[in-house]
Amino acid sequence: MANKFVTAIFGDYSKHEVKKLRKTVDKINALEEKYKSMDDKELAAQTPVLKERLANGETLDDILPDAFAVCREASSRVLGMRHFDVQLIGGIVLHQGRIAEMKTGEGKTLVATLPAYLNALSGEGVHIVTVNDYLAKRDSEWMGKIYRFLGLSVGLIVHEKSDAERQEAYNADITYGTNNEMGFDYLRDNMVPYKERKVQRGHSFAIVDEVDSILIDEARTPLIISGKGDASTDLYRQADIFANTLTMTKVAKTDDKQDTEEQYEGDYVVDEKAKTATLLKSGVEKAEAFFKVDNLMDIEHTTLRHHIDQAIKAHGVMTRDIDYVVKDGQVKIVDEFTGRIMEGRRYNEGLHQALEAKEGVKVEHESKTLATITFQNYFRLYKKLSGMTGTASTEANEFDEIYKLDVVEIPTNKPVIRVDKPDVIFQTEKGKYYNVIKQIEECHAKGQPVLVGTISIEKSEELSKLLKKEGIEHKVLNAKNHEKEAEIVAQAGKFGAVTIATNMAGRGTDIMLGGNAEFLAKAQMKKMEFTNEQIREATGFGDTDDEDILRARKTFIELEAKFKDEIKEEADKVREAGGLFILGTERHDARRIDNQLRGRSGRQGDPGTSQFFLSLEDDLMRLFGGDKMQKMMSKLTDDENMPIESRLISKTIESSQQKVEGKNFAIRKNTLQYDDVMNRQRELIYNQRDQVLDGVDLTETVNKMLDTNIEETVTNYFTGESKADWNVDGLREKYKDWNIATDDDFKDVESLTIADTVELLQDRGHKILEEKEKVLGYDMFQDFERMVILRNVDTYWMDHIDAMEDLKQGIHLRSYAQKDPVVIFRMESYDMFDEMTSLIREDTAKMMLTLMPIHKSDVQRKAVAQVTSTTSGGEDPETAKAVTIRKDKKIGPNDPCPCGSGLKYKKCCGSPAKLAEAALEADKKHKEEKRRIKPRLK
Repeated sequence: MANKFVTAIFGDYSKHEVKKLRKTVDKINALEEKYKSMDDKELAAQTPVLKERLANGETLDDILPDAFAVCREASSRVLGMRHFDVQLIGGIVLHQGRIAEMKTGEGKTLVATLPAYLNALSGEGVHIVTVNDYLAKRDSEWMGKIYRFLGLSVGLIVHEKSDAERQEAYNADITYGTNNEMGFDYLRDNMVPYKERKVQRGHSFAIVDEVDSILIDEARTPLIISGKGDASTDLYRQADIFANTLTMTKVAKTDDKQDTEEQYEGDYVVDEKAKTATLLKSGVEKAEAFFKVDNLMDIEHTTLRHHIDQAIKAHGVMTRDIDYVVKDGQVKIVDEFTGRIMEGRRYNEGLHQALEAKEGVKVEHESKTLATITFQNYFRLYKKLSGMTGTASTEANEFDEIYKLDVVEIPTNKPVIRVDKPDVIFQTEKGKYYNVIKQIEECHAKGQPVLVGTISIEKSEELSKLLKKEGIEHKVLNAKNHEKEAEIVAQAGKFGAVTIATNMAGRGTDIMLGGNAEFLAKAQMKKMEFTNEQIREATGFGDTDDEDILRARKTFIELEAKFKDEIKEEADKVREAGGLFILGTERHDARRIDNQLRGRSGRQGDPGTSQFFLSLEDDLMRLFGGDKMQKMMSKLTDDENMPIESRLISKTIESSQQKVEGKNFAIRKNTLQYDDVMNRQRELIYNQRDQVLDGVDLTETVNKMLDTNIEETVTNYFTGESKADWNVDGLREKYKDWNIATDDDFKDVESLTIADTVELLQDRGHKILEEKEKVLGYDMFQDFERMVILRNVDTYWMDHIDAMEDLKQGIHLRSYAQKDPVVIFRMESYDMFDEMTSLIREDTAKMMLTLMPIHKSDVQRKAVAQVTSTTSGGEDPETAKAVTIRKDKKIGPNDPCPCGSGLKYKKCCGSPAKLAEAALEADKKHKEEKRRIKPRLK
């Protein structure tokens, strides 16, 4: 009530904001005739004019009216699409770094061209982020025609692009790409050994399409670049066999209810709300007997306990055809928000292996994390961030708190006349489905198309069986047949069509009443024996002189025009029947997903209806409705087929959804709090890498690393109440391996001082480095330093990521000691970071002193690199001969490289960097070999 009172006095926030922006829209409209009177050449010439105004001190806001007016006129000429006034408002909101909430069918793709063109004039690059490769490619070609007409370049980032193509795409004025690819490119850029291999050039301005899907739904799952880790052990299968012997109890714990283990039956308990599985006392006893261990809780059995925990989670929490599918002999994750298979993504911490063991498919290798970042922290890299979606208001608090983004609801071009009916609730699921079928039959009888929304593959298939029994023809769209997604969605508006879909988030295809002429034309072209490639290119916008593609495009245009005329009559029939009927069979955890389903009907002023059919047996109602709702329903009716419409029940449902949304926000916020700690450390490491890659002189850095290590080490070895306590022998042995100490050093302990010892070791180290630089030459020595530092930074950073993950997994136990686990995590992680940087310094200094890149020609006269140890007394004759790299007359620096690359030898295998890299690789193999044969020598 209070909110309504405030709104009545002060008005709606979005309405206020839109009203303010209409003055700028008036300025843009006032310029329309000016730019319409120009010919194409004059209009395109406005881009350098606007750039010059920026160079002369004007701001982007100053030139916005002209830039938007130029872009709108270019769109009218090139695409035949003129931006509506509400689209101009949306464009201004995006330019201001905010979220534009625009209903489905309001033309968000076209809206993005306005702020993209304006901000690209600064020369810093604009990223337009979409949810999949198809949309990125389509929009870059389609909207790209506007930018190219105005003299700007357009890039595309999709999965199959090479590094060279990615560099070119990111260097373009405007770059389209997916959130996954752009995030992974950032991580890969911070793993490269040479600056030239980086593909991104910075993060200036991003426009995120389906912003709620990317910044909220996917925010719980971090981006991870993994390498192959250890082979998965047979323990996953053993744990799975054990899990199958256990009994389970499912509960929905309430936050205010204290529970004890004794109140549950079975061997493990599954909390459906928290989605956790916990082994009970009887389960622990059975595990000890099964695996023949005395005490499962002993620290030595941590690995076994982890495998058991993942096995019971795989059986108790994860459900096939809801959380994942088994396809082509693989376990594949289903995105709970979009209903799509998440190709290439795997659950971490061994859960995926546990699912593979459960389903009897091949248990894949465990993985080692090489680099990771959350989407929250990736998108917060941008100086300015904006987004657009049809549903953002329900998550406005999260957008503001995490990203400092506010949401502005943009009015529709035509009034929405869709009727959103109140929910109807039934006592049982059986009663609900009985009435769902009745409603579908009623719509089907009069030709009204129906889109039925379900929350899982399982439910969609269950409903499909019921429709088949009634003889109602229909289509099913879920993760098992998502390949036909666009085709099924496009024809969901045909007269009499019935479509069942698991989720409608971010589908990228509009449902048009009467059907979609584009897809009818494509189907006809298939019958005319056009190839799939030709049909795909027929609707593309890329420049081409291929005669077959040009013929395909001509045919498509003719067929589409023909089908549009035929559809008009059918579309009118559908409108008379009431437009598209949206029938939701269950409420989703998030109100936003329900709104996305509703929003598929009533686009651009079309009629339509939406209604949700619910039952007390639905997961949301069962877990969050509680006993009160059961009692309320039983008072109202005893008939399971009798629907109830109650405002009180509807409020309870919305309240339940808000609870889940709040819980999910807390999870994402918690994830971010931990990643924020990691992010600060990530920035330090990546900045250090950038300094190395930028080519600064590293000799001083290496000398400092050496000096710091020696000071710390000598101080640590020379401690105690008297010199008799000093570990002189340990210090000698340590630095003998570094070639800066000998057997004769430090014999007279009484005359030793810490300062003199530090100075002696430092001087010897500096001397070896100076001699090495003379032998290798400045360029070679710098590249060698660069490669050694990068190798150590990357190696220890990867180990640190794993250690931080282990710390995070165990840190929640600290909460029992009334301590904030995030604070403890922050403190301990900083200690770990300091330890890591110390190890980087130590290994870098040691490798610089003990390794020497050398060159010899093998029998194919191909340059190779080896590693040899040097001593403080100088190199052995063979080594001294070998390091005369460029004096080898057989292969001169300007000769063609013998590896067959076509490059000069000095630019290819003979480059100092390549030799240094190969030297380090050889050293790594040498160490591995030493470790492997050591037991045999003993």
